[in-house]
Amino acid sequence: MAYSFQKTLKTTAEAVNQRLDQIMSTEAGEGEVVRPAKLVAAMRHGLLNGGKRLRPFLVIQSAALFGIDQSRSLQAACALECLHSYSLVHDDLPQMDDDDLRRGQPTVHRAFDEATAILAGDALLTLAFDLITDPKCHDDSGVRCELASLLARASGMGGMIGGQMLDLAAETQTPDEAGIRMMQQMKTGALIRFACTAGAVLGQASDSERARLAHFGETIGLAFQLADDLLDVTSNAETMGKAVGKDAGRGKATLIGLLGVNEVRRLLSEAVTEASDCLSEFGAKADILQQTAQFIVERRS
Repeated sequence: MAYSFQKTLKTTAEAVNQRLDQIMSTEAGEGEVVRPAKLVAAMRHGLLNGGKRLRPFLVIQSAALFGIDQSRSLQAACALECLHSYSLVHDDLPQMDDDDLRRGQPTVHRAFDEATAILAGDALLTLAFDLITDPKCHDDSGVRCELASLLARASGMGGMIGGQMLDLAAETQTPDEAGIRMMQQMKTGALIRFACTAGAVLGQASDSERARLAHFGETIGLAFQLADDLLDVTSNAETMGKAVGKDAGRGKATLIGLLGVNEVRRLLSEAVTEASDCLSEFGAKADILQQTAQFIVERRS
């Protein structure tokens, strides 16, 4: 992976982390009464615990295709990361995936307690919509409203949360390939698709441009899940910063379990090629996004 890409990814993550750190102040904002210290600490633990910040990176780079500077796309990017982090906090709970580690650190319910983890996740979820509807996100209230609607649908019962429900159900009744693809498109792919679409919305792109970014998001969302499934069976806990091999242990439905490692690697290669084709009309402006697709394939954690 080219150094310039790695540097761009790192500096973007640093900018996102800096902004999130400011957002997660213990000082109450306008309209708030008080921010309980323990709640803020738990939210910070779940939010500011490292990570590549891939989803906010996609928001920022997709917006850059349409001339939107990072200073203008950062708010929406941080909103998405708050929502994504909420989903991880809840996904780690004993009644969900029951994980003790996240990014090499104790999960929120282990570092604090289950009730606090639930509330921290709830608060991160609502904070996401606070951020994305704030005028700092975009001057046009119509753009902000559309972003909030798209994020709600990507994360709600017909998106990520619905996908998590299907994932739980698949532990007792294994779906076929189409069912697994649909579940993964919702649970993992929906937020990645939103990240790419959000950049086009911020840039007030044409319908055809938005459609290309949405398709790109769908395709790299599939690639991300395929790569994640491969890492779960080929990597180790030290590298991943979380437990591995749990999908098979819990009987989770994955394409690897259904099709095998070699076929999943073939599908992953196809997905990256398709993602590249989605961006062809943007030319050199899309180089960073093209490299992001390759990074998803090559990542080790």
